Formats: sequence, structure tokens, C-alpha cells
Amino acid sequence: MRILHSISGLDFRLGGPVRAVLDLSAAIAGLGHTVHVVSPADPDAPDSWKQPESNPRSIALGRPSMRATRFKGEALERLRAEIRGADVVHLHGVWTPFMTQVAKETHKAGKPYVISSRGTLDDWCMEQRRLKKVLYLRAAGGSWMLNHAAAVHCTAEGELRQSKKWFPGSRGVVIPNLLNLAPFEALPGPEAARAQFPHFDSGEPVLLFLSRLHYKKGVEHLIRAVAMLQKRGLPHRLLIAGGGDEEYERALRSQVEQFGLAERVAFVGMVVGDLKVSLYQAADLFVLPTSQENFGFVLYEAMASGTPLLTTKGVDTWPELETAGGVVVEQDAEEIANAIADLTALRELLPERGAKGRAWVFENLEQKRIAGRFEAMYLEAAGKLS
Repeated sequence: MRILHSISGLDFRLGGPVRAVLDLSAAIAGLGHTVHVVSPADPDAPDSWKQPESNPRSIALGRPSMRATRFKGEALERLRAEIRGADVVHLHGVWTPFMTQVAKETHKAGKPYVISSRGTLDDWCMEQRRLKKVLYLRAAGGSWMLNHAAAVHCTAEGELRQSKKWFPGSRGVVIPNLLNLAPFEALPGPEAARAQFPHFDSGEPVLLFLSRLHYKKGVEHLIRAVAMLQKRGLPHRLLIAGGGDEEYERALRSQVEQFGLAERVAFVGMVVGDLKVSLYQAADLFVLPTSQENFGFVLYEAMASGTPLLTTKGVDTWPELETAGGVVVEQDAEEIANAIADLTALRELLPERGAKGRAWVFENLEQKRIAGRFEAMYLEAAGKLS
């Protein structure tokens, strides 16, 4: 088969969907299919993907014209050629206007397409700028795009329950995101992170937040929880790893100063590669106090590293995380503080909890199994699976 992916950019600053497309494309190509990825720009695509004969292959079309919403001219012709050569087109995202253009061009070419909504139709997400989103669905082709899809891919049953009302005319398919587990098979050990970040020298429990800095992630609740723990005489250290919204980061830094936590909370920026895995291993507890996640790659990375985790019911996969030994609470600073206190009071048991999560990930998110489920979705969409 020839599978064409369309995404708003292969740029890690755009968050988890980029990681999902890169890992999925590589895995599907590994099954013997031809995979191309079209986007306006692809700064974080592997260099090898940019060669004409590569598989997967990344194709950057340039920024859309017409007020930066639609492709035209040479870029549009190149997009049409890619669509004509595909058996199935996989769209990643709902709210980018050119994604609607890709859907319509695909429909016009008589080719099937599937959409990964990436959690953007979850209740919390739909409440953000709700009027603008509803107008987009009704007047700008969003509903047409969703309801003409061969399938709408969700990563959890919870995501499908929340989002189905927005695409009553299409079939929903639940498949977890494909996670490349290769970097987590032979763990590098915590030593590199302990050497790099002095917060581990105190002997106090170390909490780790690692994700894009965005108000959706709820980091302010975690900072407030650390302040509560300090008032109780239960000092913890917190490392905040990641970049993103500069205004949000300034607000978080101001909050840290306000609570007098400058010596306990460190902003360490983007951490990648083996050092990121080492940082997961070095932390006592990974905490993601998010408002909403449809999957949450970092949660499964932490578990694959053997790190116990604490998150909120804003994660659509929270029942699976609980089964794997994760702790799930409401997005409330006091609940988060209480859970942290309970977990780190039995610090010696945390490695056992982390080992349970690691085993669950490697059993339930095995790459070939998940890739096979995507392959079946593509085959069914293309009419090649009865």
C-alpha cells in the first residue's frame, strides 16, 4: 500500500502529534508499505527522509498561501500528485484549515482518508474558544471533513465517547498511539541526569514534569502542591523540563518566586535523547497535572523508563494508567500534594511500582502489534480488508 500522512508540520514544538506521525510512519514502512508525509515544513524530520527515494519520505510543501490557510499553485499540484499516488490518506488534526483542503482534494480524487483527531474534540478542548470551533465545524468544512472520513482514529475509549457526537456520520476506531520503545529497551541509567542536575544531591524526593509548557498542562497546580508539601514539613524538589509558551513559563516562574520555592523548583529547558531517559530514571516520581490529554506520550515514556507516575483524570487513557500502577487524581493542588506525600512516604516501594508500569508498557504497547492495528485500519479504509 501507499499511505500519505498530512500534518501541520514536523516540528517538535507542535507537541505529541509530531512524535506520533514520525514513529507511526517508520513502523508502517517497516511492514513493507510506502509512506510519504506532507506538511508545510519539516525541520524535525530525519534528514534521510528528505531524499527522493527514501521510505518514509518527508515532503515540505511550504507555507500555505491565501492568508496562510490553503495551498495553491505549485504546492497544490504537488499535493494533488501525492494524493493520486496514495491508497489511503491519513490526516492528523482537525483545526488546521489546509487539512480540510486535503480532505476535499482526497475526496475529489476518489481516495479514502482517515483522521486522527488527536484529542481536539474532547470536551475540555471543545470548551476552549467553543464558539469559534463550532463555527469552523459548521461553516468552514470541519463537519464535512469529519463525516466523510472512512474512519476517525481515537487513542482511547474515553476520547471516542467524548468526540463521537462531532462526527455521527463516520466510524470511530480506537488504537493507542504507536510508541517507539527502542530507546527504552536498554536503559542508560540515572547517573547522567544526576550529574547534570544538582537537585538530586539533596537526598529529598525529586518530582519531574517533562512536557510542552502550555496552560493545558496545569503545571501551576503542581507548583502549588510542592508549596503545600513544604508547609507540611515534607520538602520535595521539582524539575520542570520542556519549552513552549513563553508567557506561560514567565507566569510559572513568578509563581515559584511567590511561594518562595526558587531553591526547590528548577526550569531545565528541553531535555532529549539518552539524557531524557536518564532523567526519567533519576526522578522518584513523574507528575503530569494536565487538564486534557488524549494519550500523553510522556506518561508512557516515564513508565517505559521504570518511573512511577501521577497524573489526572484529564488523560483519556487514565483507566489504563491505573491498571499499570499509575496514580490518578483530580486536577487539584491539594489532591496532587496528598498523592505525592503518600507515594514518597513509602519511597522504597516506588521502584516496584515503576517496574510494574514498565512491564505493562512493553506488554501492551508492543510496536509491531500496534502497527498491525493501524495497517488493518488502512486496509479496511482502502477496501482491501473484508
